[in-house]
Amino acid sequence: MRVFYDWSSKEWFSHTGATLGSNLLPLKSSDPETEQRSLSFSLTSNNHNAGPVIGILTGKGRDNTLAGNGPLFKALQKEILQNKGISFVFTSEDIKENSVSGYIYSPEDEKWIQACCPLPHLVYNRVPFRKLEQTDSFKEACHFFKELNIPFFNPGFLDKYEVCQLFMNHPPLRKYLPDTILVTDESELKNFLGKHRVIYLKPVQGAKGKGIYRLSHSDGRKLTMSGIKHSFSYRCFESFWKEWSLQLTGKAYLAQKAISPARLDGKRFDFRILAHFSKGEYRVTGIGIRQAQDQDITTHIPNGGILIPYEKVQTKEHDEFINMAVAEAGILLKKEKGFFGEFSMDAGLTHKGRYVIYELNAKPMCFDETSIELKRIQELTRLFFNMTGF
Repeated sequence: MRVFYDWSSKEWFSHTGATLGSNLLPLKSSDPETEQRSLSFSLTSNNHNAGPVIGILTGKGRDNTLAGNGPLFKALQKEILQNKGISFVFTSEDIKENSVSGYIYSPEDEKWIQACCPLPHLVYNRVPFRKLEQTDSFKEACHFFKELNIPFFNPGFLDKYEVCQLFMNHPPLRKYLPDTILVTDESELKNFLGKHRVIYLKPVQGAKGKGIYRLSHSDGRKLTMSGIKHSFSYRCFESFWKEWSLQLTGKAYLAQKAISPARLDGKRFDFRILAHFSKGEYRVTGIGIRQAQDQDITTHIPNGGILIPYEKVQTKEHDEFINMAVAEAGILLKKEKGFFGEFSMDAGLTHKGRYVIYELNAKPMCFDETSIELKRIQELTRLFFNMTGF
């Protein structure tokens, strides 16, 4: 079905008496003149309802412009268009009673076009900042779509410690979680460090390896606090706590036992795994390897890590662990936190060959492996169409 959007009148047209979007917006009859000056889309028809219309929920930055993963939004729009659907990007402030003021990407013109859009058949949550998910407008948007039974794809960011607690109470995954506590007071952290000798300190709501430190006993009572770029030494735990207590308790940090990692060519490596919901279960979409270089606190690319093809380390045992971990983690998330159509998992391997799960990410950034990112776009589009009945 051909559907047209007229920029000047901000109205939608078609050749047939059909509707558009989840609120069944009536499409006006088009004529050659209107079609000439309009954006044209070829959409699927489901009982004379054109779609699917996918709303990508994002947020605004400090300069009040749209924020978020632009390359992902563009790639999704291209794939959705090729499958005879359409997507638009919007913020929670853009929702009206029966319409949304959104932005449609035109691949032909290579630009974003502001449009008056119908209510979507599905909302894909890509709000880029945790603080935006705490705003009244975001919470009102969630309630708005829930009341209308519009699927909301990915409820929100994941709290690292909450995920750890879920794992602790889930036998199939419990053994893969390093010993972990929430940093709340001096004595508990001191005892935890005394027990493990080397620990990681991670912000509960952090991302991309930011704010991660390794704390270790370096010599007797002396402590070393190592970050990605800086290192600090303290004569005793008390002097360390005096300097760091406000940050560790104010921002919410967890402490986690440090593993002795397996190494490839002398440097540690981790698994970065992408997963999607498919045919009633969670399946692996792609696996990337991240290897540390100048520092081995994290393997993230922005912190100097490099890409290694999974095939270089792949074994039958790795495949079996990753498939199991993805399936179990997906089931657990769905049961306890709501429907997550996609997530990524960071996992590792000890020098003794034991698997470790570090964390889950509800809103994966783009994968640097082109093949994995391409499959991701295809999996998301497939999932959008299946969930909307198109």
